[in-house]
Amino acid sequence: MSRLLFDLDVLRSFVTGVELGSFAKAADRVGRSTSAVSAQLKKLEEQAGTPIFRKAGRGLALTEAGETMLTYARRLLDLNDEAAVAIRGGELEGWVRLGLQEDFGETLLPQVLGRFARAHPKVRIEARVVRNAELVERVTSGRLDLALAWSNGYQSAHCERIAEVPMCWVGPAEAFTGWRADGGEPLPLSVLEAPCLLRDAATRALDHAGIAFRIAFVSPSLGGLWAATAAGLGITIRTPLGLPDKVRRLDSDRSGLPLLPKLDLVLHRAEAEPEPAARRLAAIIVESVKGAVQTLPRDENADLEPA
Repeated sequence: MSRLLFDLDVLRSFVTGVELGSFAKAADRVGRSTSAVSAQLKKLEEQAGTPIFRKAGRGLALTEAGETMLTYARRLLDLNDEAAVAIRGGELEGWVRLGLQEDFGETLLPQVLGRFARAHPKVRIEARVVRNAELVERVTSGRLDLALAWSNGYQSAHCERIAEVPMCWVGPAEAFTGWRADGGEPLPLSVLEAPCLLRDAATRALDHAGIAFRIAFVSPSLGGLWAATAAGLGITIRTPLGLPDKVRRLDSDRSGLPLLPKLDLVLHRAEAEPEPAARRLAAIIVESVKGAVQTLPRDENADLEPA
């Protein structure tokens, strides 16, 4: 039996189309005609031996096999790109000061730093995991080169919106029994110390829905928030990215809680043209974040437009 070898150019068109939400846009990004990209996708399905797309309204969505293909395609492209950068850019040197929201300290940070360190072992990275307001202040004052932060509407001189992430209600991994929508008691909330964008979003949504609440627990750190939520002291609000096993996302319809808006994730840069090391690290962050957002449940993502 011959060994199946996937074409990296085909996989790149596939991944680009999923990330852009349109294979017509992907054709422009990869420098091919829409008919050429359509032929690539047909070739990919033939190689896979199973459908990887299904009709979804006027567009396309991924089948279960397509979701699996997307995961492996990203890994194959990452390895290819890391090898290319390591060979051609192995002498990259310097120092990069990176700041991230606490939500990404245990999930995104190890992945990003691991990829970067393998390709550029001579670059020193100083990472700071802090609250949103401090991240923005530090990058605008030049004390950080890059900062990944939730957007409060403020735009720094050199920033890029890289993702839109749904907010969600979060409770303990076990069933939360401390409140019922029809119970007449105020909803207990576990929150971070103010100022906090997600705390404000939660209270606004509850006020708008006419649901009484009380602040049951306040924490200066995300670790404390997870501990209180897991213990059932109250529910909280975060995004689905990086939720620990001891908590779980709550379904708004079943819990009687209001729907929540989405939140923009922004990469701030201290300079319009960062040094090569910072520029490369920024590219890995953007790619990793977009990949993580694409793994969210499909009902949180738009259907794909066909090529």
